[in-house]
This record gives sequence, structure tokens and C-alpha cells, in this order.
Amino acid sequence: MPRPTKFRRVEFFPENTYFVPWGKHKCEIEEIVLKVEELEAMRLKDIEELNQEECAQKMQVSRQTFQNIIDSARKKVAVALTEGNAIRINGGNYTTTYCKFKCLHCGNVYEIKYEQDRYTCPICGSEEVICNKKAKFCRKWCRNMKSDNNV
Repeated sequence: MPRPTKFRRVEFFPENTYFVPWGKHKCEIEEIVLKVEELEAMRLKDIEELNQEECAQKMQVSRQTFQNIIDSARKKVAVALTEGNAIRINGGNYTTTYCKFKCLHCGNVYEIKYEQDRYTCPICGSEEVICNKKAKFCRKWCRNMKSDNNV
């Protein structure tokens, strides 16, 4: 059984999340989905010009995982550009420094590392957790919480 995918740390969220080649209608072309963490990997490496180790540290992943993420991102962008596909930036396995959760049972405040951390406290296992809602996009992230009481 494979290990659960650990969330990648992301600091940048683009305003524009959909790109279509000029002169083509959205309904006429295929769409490639670029994950949020793939965009972050390209931003850190190609725009911020960090080395692979620095990028991996910022995203809190291994160097090999970072390389896999950026390879996937660059391939998707290259295919979209050469074949005239649209690019949608959406989804992925990521978290931010702005989204923290608090356990109402034990008082633990924590950043999520895995999907299950959104629903149960990693210290005591309680399902009584809430989001601190420290940033605007945190509300978007937490919109899919399993209960309205947790948001």
C-alpha cells in the first residue's frame, strides 16, 4: 500500500487560472490541468531562480519529489504550447503557511500535512477541529470541510 501523499507548501496563488491560445474558442480545444504545486515549483525554480535544494525546502518535499513535480509541470506546459491546448491551474496536494487548524479538544494548533489532518487532530485524534481562517484563500481551501461547524 503506497504512503499517503504529503501536502506541498505553496506561497503563490495566481489571479488568472485559465489560459487559452489566441483566436481559439474554449470549446474547440483540449485542456491541460496544471496543479497549483506544479506552478509553484516553476515559479520557485524559473522566476525566483532558487536551486533545487532551496525549492524543495520551501515546498517541504524531498529534492526527488521536487524534481518530479517540476518535470511534470514543464511537460504539461510544453505540450500545451506545442499542441495549442488550454491550461487550467487547479487542484493538487498543497497547503499554505496561512491555513492553520485548531483542535477544540486538546487546543493543539497545527498546519495540515496530510488530507486527514483537515478532519482529525494529529495529536489526540479528535474530530473537533476548526480552521483559523487567517487568509482569504484559506476560506476557499476550507470550503470543502465535511461540516459547516468546522469552518
